[in-house]
Amino acid sequence: MTAAETRVLLDALRRARTQGLGAAFATVVGVQGSAYRREGTRMLVLEGGAQVCMLSGGCLEGEVVEVALAALRTGERVLTHYDLSEDATWGLGIGCGGSVDVLVEPVRADDAPLNAWIAALEAGETAALVTPLTGPGQVFVPASGDPVGTLPDPALHAHAVHLARERLALREPRAATLPAPDGTPLFVDVTGPPPQLVLYGAGHDALPLAAQAHALGYDVHVIDPRPAYLTPARFPGAALHALDADALHAFTPGDRAHLIVMNHHLDRDRLCLAHALHSDAPYVGVLGPRSRAETLLEDLRREGVTFTPAQLARLRAPVGLKLGAEAPAEVALSILGELMAWRRGYPGGFLTGHAGRIHDAETHAAAPSLPTGP
Repeated sequence: MTAAETRVLLDALRRARTQGLGAAFATVVGVQGSAYRREGTRMLVLEGGAQVCMLSGGCLEGEVVEVALAALRTGERVLTHYDLSEDATWGLGIGCGGSVDVLVEPVRADDAPLNAWIAALEAGETAALVTPLTGPGQVFVPASGDPVGTLPDPALHAHAVHLARERLALREPRAATLPAPDGTPLFVDVTGPPPQLVLYGAGHDALPLAAQAHALGYDVHVIDPRPAYLTPARFPGAALHALDADALHAFTPGDRAHLIVMNHHLDRDRLCLAHALHSDAPYVGVLGPRSRAETLLEDLRREGVTFTPAQLARLRAPVGLKLGAEAPAEVALSILGELMAWRRGYPGGFLTGHAGRIHDAETHAAAPSLPTGP
């Protein structure tokens, strides 16, 4: 699920609990062939039949609601397989050519692993929830600390915890169903803090980038020394940092942050680029032509500021996909498109003509090498 969808789902669950309504999660845990959404997509079904978020383009939801209402009555988890091929989807011709497995589980007050998972979602903490799809038990695995819950078989439990920690160590952890040595399918769901986007510069073209990123669930930060530009009215939902270039040390980007240098001021951009490349952030973009980034790096070299090959390998200059973007909103779309492709391991090319699975990054042709610095 996206960070934005998670916010909506959690808000609805919070309201349901306040009103004393039963609720159940419905989660895509397996996909074969084509489907609208991937593993880890969740829908919330409330007592009475209301639903929050979607698992598909509309062809699954009604049936899943009925399964969820039945699960709320019994209190038991239910795994259901849905064939979405056009000929098989109730004869309505609305399928997408694949099939999905959906796990429905009631949200119970005494379910310690699931409630620990919900608390992690609320707090934006890095964690995993492992569920055997053919047996009982569930285990919540935080990034650090002891797991919550157990699986009946000690060897299976140990393997589940190992799989969870292995998954959480990835650059962009994604939910997946993975086999245990004994063949038991284990669904490993993952959560973490929303992706952080840091904009060095609060100019006019930063407005649509911050707004679009916030709508996509990013944790947006804007750094600029000018109070008149750095206002909540211009950047709703963003954290604002009024810092001069010589005070940038007061802000530390996260180790999964995405940094964009866009001050349109050579002196500030130079110092901001140095701050960005010396941080632990894995992605640093510079707005504007490649020659501008070359100038910034050359000026820093003259001042004795140098970078390792590993630091320069994180530099995207110019930042963004080749979309022909011109207006600020179009440039923002280009930048966020590259960010999404980079985070998920895709080349960012056209889907038309692609013969493999759309949602499998490994089946896509290798992208041309991204710039790694002048």
